[in-house]
Amino acid sequence: MRRPTGALWGHRDFMKLWTGQTISEFGSQVSGLAIPLLAAITLNATPFQFAALNVLQFLPFVLFALPAGVWVDRLRRRSILIVGDASRAVLLALIPLLWALGVLEMWHLLVLSFVIGTFTVFFDVAYQSYLPALIEREHLVDGNSKLQLTVSVSQVAGPSIAGALVGAVTAPYAILADALSYVFSTVFMVSMRHRETPPKHDEANPRPKMWPQVKEGLNWVVRHPWLRSIAACTGTSNFFSSVIFSIFALYMVRTLGLSPLQIGFVFGVSSAGSIVGALVANRMTKRLGVGRTILWTIATGSVAGFCYPLAPESFPMPLLMLGGAMFGFGAVAYNITQVSLRQAITPERLQGRMNAAMRWIVWGTIPLGTLLGGALATWFGLRTTIWVGAIGQVFGVVPIAVGSVRKVREMPEPVDQPTPAQAELEGGLLEPQPLVGPAAADL
Repeated sequence: MRRPTGALWGHRDFMKLWTGQTISEFGSQVSGLAIPLLAAITLNATPFQFAALNVLQFLPFVLFALPAGVWVDRLRRRSILIVGDASRAVLLALIPLLWALGVLEMWHLLVLSFVIGTFTVFFDVAYQSYLPALIEREHLVDGNSKLQLTVSVSQVAGPSIAGALVGAVTAPYAILADALSYVFSTVFMVSMRHRETPPKHDEANPRPKMWPQVKEGLNWVVRHPWLRSIAACTGTSNFFSSVIFSIFALYMVRTLGLSPLQIGFVFGVSSAGSIVGALVANRMTKRLGVGRTILWTIATGSVAGFCYPLAPESFPMPLLMLGGAMFGFGAVAYNITQVSLRQAITPERLQGRMNAAMRWIVWGTIPLGTLLGGALATWFGLRTTIWVGAIGQVFGVVPIAVGSVRKVREMPEPVDQPTPAQAELEGGLLEPQPLVGPAAADL
């Protein structure tokens, strides 16, 4: 067997980052199963408490994403990553410790979930913002592909490993595996040699206020034609896919009559499609170009939604598996490419705020879509709700299809960085300059 070749395989710091992320992703699969089981079975959570657990895990992204972007741009991002992983290791370790002492209650789990989610917000924003400083811009798609491949593989293999571990040592002690995974990730990041240049501020304004910097990040996303199209596309797609997946399992059980084994197989095929998307995204961008890869992958994921309501009750598995594979492939390849483009075109000083603003916009539609899905299913039925979500997902393609981002051929360089004084005069940023050359050429 030959050693893999490529620029990033010889990049020691990226390999440490990737290795640490791989370990923590598999650990997160354990907590993703063990914490709900601990709440539902061991702590006898009420339906309201169980719902509150899910809300508190997601709420920090709505509350703290925008401020997190400001702090990520003010501080060294590697330090934020280290603190984020180390803190989550300690907080997760408290759960089995409290259980062993016989004092663990549901309110402990709720509070810890919220605090862990808060550290996750800062980690995720810093993580996406750190990569462009760690590797060259021409390797961003390859780097994001490798990182996303880990996520996809962990989603396939992780649940079975987590289930076996929970069965062997019980849910509270299985969470220790996730705590240890964060310890390993911290060790790998501490050992990285790459050191960032401390962010510089204008002498006239050494301590900028929070809101003007939040506004600058939001304006950068909203006023940049490419980022605006990506935000509109992703937000719309997330909204209508949430309509589908809020009741998808219920639809497969009550309307299609599938068994738990069959449902697990459908989701497994979707994860397999995600792995393929992560493996081929880099090749697609080189062959089709960045813009057309974004267009065709989001179109593939959107069309996949029609397979679900079209699945016949007599023999639904083939269409469900086809839809899952197409959705997994399209969503992952789209995310890898559009995230890489976002990182490539954004000035270094705005990376954290750009990623925070994008996440706040496109994730803010998820709870709204989930609520609409539940309401439509109650009023009009499960299959009708799936149809609404499937039709709505097609509209997510429109911002990319009609926008200029589809014309991007190669990963461009960022525009000139606006100074804080210039940004303030322009309401938060300078107008993005039009690109020339191959990056703006149509295929």
